[in-house]
Amino acid sequence: MQIVIVGASRLGCRLAQQLATAGHKVAVVDPRPEALDQLADDFPGQRVVGVGIDLDTLARAGAASADVLIAVTNRDSANIVSAQVARQKFNVPQVIARIYDPEAAQAYRQMGISVFCPTAAGLEYILSLVQGETGEGEV
Repeated sequence: MQIVIVGASRLGCRLAQQLATAGHKVAVVDPRPEALDQLADDFPGQRVVGVGIDLDTLARAGAASADVLIAVTNRDSANIVSAQVARQKFNVPQVIARIYDPEAAQAYRQMGISVFCPTAAGLEYILSLVQGETGEGEV
């Protein structure tokens, strides 16, 4: 698969490394060149310096032929706009956005965007630990 990751965050870089290792063609987009330096020296994918909501930047990253776009910047607004642009302008079949605000995440799900909300996931997990509903471990 061809995958575009918007945001060279800790999560974005780890996703990129694992997906590339699994044999996928991966491009990572971030406006900060130093953020892209977090990728391993032997990262086989593409590093694209630019803003993940910009049409030209997304085109350089291969959005027109991407199977998946994953937006994992540290800003909800940037993630949702990247997801919307990928879906509406590039017809990317699967778009995923990390959204920290649980209420906004629900609204975006209703718009047909796959959303991961670490705030909600963390809340549920911690509550289950406190209430003894799960064993110790990692999420």
